[in-house]
Amino acid sequence: MKTAVVTDSASCLTAKESEQYKIKVVPITVIFERQTYLENIDITAAAFYEKMKTETTLPSTTQITPAQMQETYDQLAAEGYDAVISIHLSSGITSFYQNLVNYLPDVTNIKVYPFDSRLAAAAEGGMAKLAARLADAGYSPENIIHELEKFRETTRAYLAVDDLSHLVRTGRLSNASRFVGSLLSIKPVLTFTEEGKILALQKERTMKKAYRSIKDKFADAQAKAQAPLRLTIIHAGAPLMEERWYHDMQQSFPEVTMEQSELGPVIGVHVGSGTMALLWCYDWKQWPIDPNKVEKQTSL
Repeated sequence: MKTAVVTDSASCLTAKESEQYKIKVVPITVIFERQTYLENIDITAAAFYEKMKTETTLPSTTQITPAQMQETYDQLAAEGYDAVISIHLSSGITSFYQNLVNYLPDVTNIKVYPFDSRLAAAAEGGMAKLAARLADAGYSPENIIHELEKFRETTRAYLAVDDLSHLVRTGRLSNASRFVGSLLSIKPVLTFTEEGKILALQKERTMKKAYRSIKDKFADAQAKAQAPLRLTIIHAGAPLMEERWYHDMQQSFPEVTMEQSELGPVIGVHVGSGTMALLWCYDWKQWPIDPNKVEKQTSL
């Protein structure tokens, strides 16, 4: 069986990554005033954060349409794929995933296996890359979904937000009422719940203190890890701060595989410029391949 992998642009995969791992990325739309932009096609992350500084009306997003997904699935069917693993932004912060599930009975030319990342950004991207690796190894779609469920459990993400008002404005913070009245004076540490909702864990007065708190969480996770972790340092329009975090983490944990990533426009709408994050998970490149789950190919 020939299996494809699809994700949305909230996964923050680069063009190089999507080409290298043969992952189809469907762009989400960002709206400034009445002008629409397809993420990473019509507007880059750098241009988006620069635009946020000058626009008087804050941006919004709109979901991928069923027509966009159908077009993507049609293309894959035409390319000879039998099935597709479709990995998407957390259902805890958007209704898109459930809308997709409801639409899938109308897709008849290819078998679609939807998967709720319950996360976003590089976490979602890591799941897509693992799915592509497993598909390339010969795993069945059912086994890929099973492995993704296990992989998702190893993933943790913590964010330090410079301006909480964006998450409050867009309704993506599940416990926003705790912070009303102190939005401008805190740098909260956020995470994702098991249901994929964004939850504020604690208040910090400075980004430096927020970083120390998240770094301590990673240190604890690394000390308890029974498998190799991959750490991603993420920024939203704050490349200099990302470099400081990255080099400090390298010095503190030289044995850990690390990479850097930038939040794209869609996530940037909700968290705002200046947000920083640490994400870690079982290193997807070292996720074990079980020979018993590899489908044997029959020769013609």
